[in-house]
Amino acid sequence: MGRFSDPFATPKLMDGDGAIRIARDAHGVPHIHAEWDTDLYLGLGYCHAVDRGMQLLVTRALGQGRGCELLSDDDTMLGVDTFFRRLGLHRGLTAEIEKMPSDHRRMLTAYVDGINRGLTAHGKPWELRLLPYQHEPWRREDCVLMTRVIAYVNLAQSQGEMERLLVELVQANVPRELLEPLFPGQLNDLDPWLLKKVTLGERVVPEAVRWMGALPSAVASNNWVIAGSRTASGKPILANDPHLEVNRLPGVWYEAVLELETRWCACATMPGLPAPLLGRSDDLAWGATYAFMDGTDSWVESCKDGRYKRVEGGRTTWQPFRTRIELIKRAKKPDVEVTFYENDHGVLDGDPHVPGHYLTTRWACAKDTGGASLAASLSLVHARGVRQGMALLSHIETAWNWVLADCDNHIAYQMSGRLPLRRGKRSGLVPLPGWDPNNDWMGFTPPDRLPWVVDPDEGYFVTANNDLNRYGRCRPINLPMGPYRAERIASVLASSSEWTVDEVRRLQLDLHSTQAERFMAILRPQLPDRPGALELRDWDLRYDAKSLGATRFERFYTALLHDVFGRHFGEPVMTWLFNECSIVADFYWSFDCALLDPASPWYGDESQAEVWQRAGEVACDGAAQAWGTERTVTMSHLLLGGRLPKMAGFDVGPITLEGGRATVQQGQLYRSGGRQTSFAPSYRLVTDMAEAEAHTALAGGPSDRRFSKLYRQGIEAWLAGHLKTLRPTWHKLPPTKSGA
Repeated sequence: MGRFSDPFATPKLMDGDGAIRIARDAHGVPHIHAEWDTDLYLGLGYCHAVDRGMQLLVTRALGQGRGCELLSDDDTMLGVDTFFRRLGLHRGLTAEIEKMPSDHRRMLTAYVDGINRGLTAHGKPWELRLLPYQHEPWRREDCVLMTRVIAYVNLAQSQGEMERLLVELVQANVPRELLEPLFPGQLNDLDPWLLKKVTLGERVVPEAVRWMGALPSAVASNNWVIAGSRTASGKPILANDPHLEVNRLPGVWYEAVLELETRWCACATMPGLPAPLLGRSDDLAWGATYAFMDGTDSWVESCKDGRYKRVEGGRTTWQPFRTRIELIKRAKKPDVEVTFYENDHGVLDGDPHVPGHYLTTRWACAKDTGGASLAASLSLVHARGVRQGMALLSHIETAWNWVLADCDNHIAYQMSGRLPLRRGKRSGLVPLPGWDPNNDWMGFTPPDRLPWVVDPDEGYFVTANNDLNRYGRCRPINLPMGPYRAERIASVLASSSEWTVDEVRRLQLDLHSTQAERFMAILRPQLPDRPGALELRDWDLRYDAKSLGATRFERFYTALLHDVFGRHFGEPVMTWLFNECSIVADFYWSFDCALLDPASPWYGDESQAEVWQRAGEVACDGAAQAWGTERTVTMSHLLLGGRLPKMAGFDVGPITLEGGRATVQQGQLYRSGGRQTSFAPSYRLVTDMAEAEAHTALAGGPSDRRFSKLYRQGIEAWLAGHLKTLRPTWHKLPPTKSGA
């Protein structure tokens, strides 16, 4: 079949245990109909391979740490490979499959069969023929790997970066009285003397390089659910818009409508996973945001002669590290052998043969995970209500905030994830002595202790990566994002009891910043008397493309951060914060808590007013361009982005991203190690449980084939804030209220 043709332009029939039908709707979304679950997932795997084969294979190669062997043999890729080999996400995959119930293993096997059928029928994506890629069949183990890769990249990874920042600040002699406002209540176990003894290895920031854009990452998101008592239809409405990198094609998400004889599900999936990650079925809807769970810890290890110290019962011993040697194969250069040293606290950041103190770091989901998550996801299509949905989602091992709605007028919230059990009530933020057994993890928190809610009194529930600890019997979140988006959504939801799908859609596009609202209440009276100040003083607090006030406020905010924190952090740390990582984009709330407090010790001998006035002068100097002028980004092809002339059609744009860090429609652009990246609503979902349909928009088309008309499908509608409607094609729906 030629590369320009659409394999699903007419219904396709496949054989599984029974007949499988696949056809596209008017939006290019595949509808898969089967009698059996195994066939349903076989069909989904086939669609993933046909439409997103390049995405599948590139993501697997990166997650395996085999980029130099299969994709691009250069020093940049060697850094990416070393990063993933260090994580060890590729280990213990088969054992996870064996833990799955037999019926779920059969579904997983069918999905993998579908991928391999699709790759065989349509051949290796031609872009990979330009690379040293050698094809290998997709395996069930690759799906387990994908669950770990998706959960780590830019999620747990960002938590680890913040914990490392704390160590760097201590080593830069930032006093404790200044650190407390940044990490309130988190520093009880802080030992500055010990952390200053730690030798930190050379930083590796692989998210800064071009290849990391190929990995599916989800950082910030919104989701909310409204009870039927507050909707025009009398049934719950659920909304979800995950914010992640949109400057790439294809998009991260892949939509499908799954149809059995008696059930259907419209969902967003990720190629490589047989999971309806976001979406709705006949009688249940679910959506996710990242939970910012504290699932990454570091310990300080005292090392010598390849061993680490342990002190138990007053007796000191020196234990040998487990040595792991990874061979990174290279297509054009000599293979590289990398040695990692491990103990029960994770991987050592250093060489234990050189005497000193080093950090070991462990992520809760780096091993012994994946099987339970896949089993739970595969069961979602059959969950009948929020209680069943919560029971399944609570056993997903990675950290997410789920909201749910069902046709019986129930709404709910459930957090998932493996939260380490630590001694006492200590936070995992501060590295502790590794030689003390009292600092070891003691297993993981039972799911029923994590935050959850059913049918909240307010008639709605909102999550936006904010602090939700109060809803659980433990405190899984120690570094939440700011409350601004959640506050804005909740305040608007409270204003009406007649919510409709279209009104919810408009709320997803909201550009009002409650962060700016808080800051401007303090800044406005202090602004100087000049034309630029008038643009800021009269600003409506919206980050729309034409706004001059948004541009000036961001000047003020950036100047304030540099002024207040730069004097203590030093220029190297400030450069890292703004140019090499997502810490300011993710954890701005930690900085805001210090900035908004007029008694903050960060102001030193000056008053808050004096410092803010100085930053206000910077904001008001000179002319200001409209906010959208420099808020442009190009949606670049996964492999060839930026390498070919624009007329070749692989890249789309530039496009303008409205919004800011704290608006409901988030629109963050920032540099990460020289690579532009973004937070924006990559997918929008709104569904009213009174109707058998879902309303969605996707930042990119169904296909990763540049010469397919489906490569750019839906981008214009997504930019305009429009939603399409997905409904089952073959499934027999119940009669409507009118009996039609």
